[in-house]
Amino acid sequence: MKLRRTVARNLRRLRQQSGLTQEELADRANLNRNYVGMIEREENSPTVDALEQLSVALNVSPISFFKID
Repeated sequence: MKLRRTVARNLRRLRQQSGLTQEELADRANLNRNYVGMIEREENSPTVDALEQLSVALNVSPISFFKID
């Protein structure tokens, strides 16, 4: 499995578990909603800084994005 796909799936799962829309998550992470959507659709790879912002917004460890199920 590609790492980009793993990050995308985990981001979507964590966001949905938190009950957030892409827009709400983007607001909390101080990111553009389109960017969050592109990450979830595997159209863009997040930067390390973006992963940090997303993990803070979701209140999870950054390693959560890399867990393979």
